Order: sequence, then structure tokens, then C-alpha cells
Amino acid sequence: LEWIEKKGGVSAIHKVNVEKADLLYNYLDSSGVYHATAEKGSRSLMNVSFTIANRELEAAFISESESAGMLGLKGHRHVGGIRASIYNAVSIENVRTLAEFMKEFARKNG
Repeated sequence: LEWIEKKGGVSAIHKVNVEKADLLYNYLDSSGVYHATAEKGSRSLMNVSFTIANRELEAAFISESESAGMLGLKGHRHVGGIRASIYNAVSIENVRTLAEFMKEFARKNG
């Protein structure tokens, strides 16, 4: 709770979480390479799940993202895809780094 208070309280944390999720979902929705798996009205602020149009590229995406220091992006073991967990401790800078990685991956592989 002290950490939340230091960050400005629940409302401040929520505002940042909305900003982080919007950053990823807006990119996903505008990209022809990635597809958000959740409907707009049912999207999580904490777990952003998506696929790549060319599903064969998902393994390469996971491998390259791990090499770039981004861990835990592999999707559900039964559903597949990619899942970015952007919980409270994940900074907006971390999410921007992921979005930039996604743009570069799409540029190289799209």
C-alpha cells in the first residue's frame, strides 16, 4: 500500500494503467500485422492478448522479444498467441519499449 501511496494513490495508478493499455490497444487496432484477441468492450487493463496475422511469426516474435529483455510474452498454453502483462509495476516506458519493438518487428516481417 505504501508503494501505491507513493505513486499517487489508486486513481493515479488507474490513470497510468489506462494510458498503458490504450497505448498497446491503439497500436494493435491500427496495425495490419497484429490483432487484439479481446473485443473492445471486454479488454483488460492488465493483460493485453494478441496474435500476429502470420501466426508462423509468433515463435520468432517471442524469441526476439526475449533476446531484447522482454520476458513472459508467450500466450496461454492452450490458446497461444501473445500476452503482455502490464500490471501496476510495469512502467509506461516499458510499454513504450514493447510497442516500439512490435513496430520494428512488423516492419522487418510485415
